[in-house]
This record gives sequence, C-alpha cells and structure tokens, in this order.
Amino acid sequence: MKEQPKLLLFTGSYASAAESGVQVFEFDGQAGGTLKRLDQATGLTNPTFVNVDAANLKLYAIAEQPNGEGGKEGEVVSFAIDPLTGKLSELNCIQTMPAEGKSQTTTCHISRDMESRHLLVCSYHGGSVGLLSLDDAGQPVRLTDTALHTGHGTHPERQDRPHPHSAIFSPDGKYVFVSDLGLDLIRAYRINSDTQTLEVHGETALHPGAGPRHLAFHPDGTSAYVINEVDSTITSFTYDSANGTLRTAATVSTLPADFSGENICAEIAVSADGRYLYGSNRGHDSIVVFEIEAASAGLTLVQHVSTQGGHPRHFTLTPDNGFLIVANRDGNNLVVFSVDKDNGRLLFTGHTAEVSKPVCVKPAIFPAASAR
Repeated sequence: MKEQPKLLLFTGSYASAAESGVQVFEFDGQAGGTLKRLDQATGLTNPTFVNVDAANLKLYAIAEQPNGEGGKEGEVVSFAIDPLTGKLSELNCIQTMPAEGKSQTTTCHISRDMESRHLLVCSYHGGSVGLLSLDDAGQPVRLTDTALHTGHGTHPERQDRPHPHSAIFSPDGKYVFVSDLGLDLIRAYRINSDTQTLEVHGETALHPGAGPRHLAFHPDGTSAYVINEVDSTITSFTYDSANGTLRTAATVSTLPADFSGENICAEIAVSADGRYLYGSNRGHDSIVVFEIEAASAGLTLVQHVSTQGGHPRHFTLTPDNGFLIVANRDGNNLVVFSVDKDNGRLLFTGHTAEVSKPVCVKPAIFPAASAR
C-alpha cells in the first residue's frame, strides 16, 4: 500500500513554562477530519504564534521571558520536526527585542521569508517590528534591525499608540506588509539583504477606528484583504505587484445585521482556489464566509457559522481546502469544519481536540518520502 503524505497541525497557546504551550497533531481528512495528538513542548511562556518550515523540517515559535527589571521581552525558539512521529526537538532560543525597565517587547506574530533567510516578529506592546537572520541550517542567529512605529489612532483605548500585529510577505516575496492596529495603516517594507535592515516602501491608510490585524493575499496575487479587529470589518484591496502598492476596493462588516453585542475580529484566510474568504469573530464567536469577485476584490456574504467555542483567536484551512480548523481560546479546543468546495460553506464535522487556550494553528504537509 502506497504511503500517504502526512498532514500535521502545530498549535501555539497562552501557557506557563510548566504547561504544554506548543502541540503537534496529526490530521486525517480521509477519516472525516480527526485529530490525533502526537507531541507537546513545555518550558516556554506564552508561545502564542508559530511558523512551520516543512521543507527544512523546522518549527519556529515566539515566547517571552522576564528581563529582570520588571519588564518582559520576546524570544524565538526553533525546533526540529520528526515528520514520521511528529516529535519536536528544541534546537536553540534567542532574544528578539530587548526590553528596558518595565517595558514590554513581547511579540505576537512570526513570519518567514520565502528563502528561509529571515524571520520577522511583531511586538504589539512594543510598537515595533524585528528582523532576525537565519543561518544556512535554518537557525535564528541574531536581531539585525528593528523598525519602530510612532503615533496613534482615533480609538482612545485600543489605538493610543502603535500596535503592529502581523507581518505578511507579498506573493513574490519582495515586500512585507505590516498591519498596525493602533495606527490604522498597513506599512510596506523591503528587506535590504546587504545591510540586513528593513526599509520603508510605503503605506496604506485604513478608515479611522478600523484596527487592521491580519492580511491575506489572493492566490493570483492581484488582490489582498485585511481583517480589522476594532470595528469588525474586512477591507479589500487591489494589489499592484510591480509597485508593491495596495489600493482600497471595499469594506464590509463581518457581523450579521441584527447583531448588537460586543465583538472584535482575529484571523483571515483566502481559499486555495481564490473563490472564498474566511474571517473570525470573537464575541459573536463565528466564522464569516464571503465569496470573492476576483477582478474587483468585491465580497458577497455567504454564511456565518458558530465556532463551537468561545473567542476564535485563529483558524486555518487545510492545503487541499477540504477542511477549516478553528482554535477557540476560551473554548480550550480545536474544532474541525468541512468545506463545501462548490459554495465555500462550512459544516461542523463533530471532531474536536482539547487544547488549553489555543492561539494559533498552522498546517504542514510532509511527503511520505521525508518520513522514511
């Protein structure tokens, strides 16, 4: 019998060093979307976000540590992945951005360039973006540059200072787009490989009080979509890849028209075929589904579906676009939905896995040959 590729899910969470902050699951789509826990890593404080390099069998996780002066600073931990067993072996840990005094430079997001030469981390509390170099073995070496954001937005509590929340690479890898929740803007950078620094390329303003959080590009590279945490909207853009610029197309609500409760948004994703957009609501506790009009970046509402748990902080689509897995932070679970490829709609499969305060879930396929 031919050995099938293995799909693993890697989760990050809010956790103490004594808890299992990073976990590994095997996902079986042929069995209807079952989850089997394979491994877990302890010793990290709040490893909330992870990045998977399946080609080089590496996992990168952010975490935090005290600076000895009453403050907290970020760190990046790398692991080797055994694709056969899903076991993680810690390789190294380095400081990302130093914190002085009682300040906080803890990070909330981590991404990696297409060539696996750099990592980028965002400090929500520190208002900065850090660039880290990777060596030929894929090990984080050092922080080479920090881009500090300044200013504030219009919301008196949520936007009193900068809050970079994610750094997403353009499809061609030439640009990095940082969504700053506190400034209502998306700032574009280029990485100067010679100087190992971040160079500002330009920026795109959002409407006041939006609070942009995470950005997703369309597979064809002609449009992009940002989910706005503060006012529960999604803004779409057409994208000029030649110039690395975003042009605002439309803004839509993520909530039903009759919902009047409190809500903030979190994650966003575009289906692999580019037909559907998904976003998560925390408060309404739902995934919203839109159909994409690719040429105009227009969005048409398809569905709201309950996430079967509180505070859906993150979710992911499987690479074959057959399933969507939600990480409910307050529900302490991962919840599996099947995706109807004809209309993008979601259906709860009944499969879940218990995870304490999950914040991130990332999939990766490991070819059968790599497990031998």
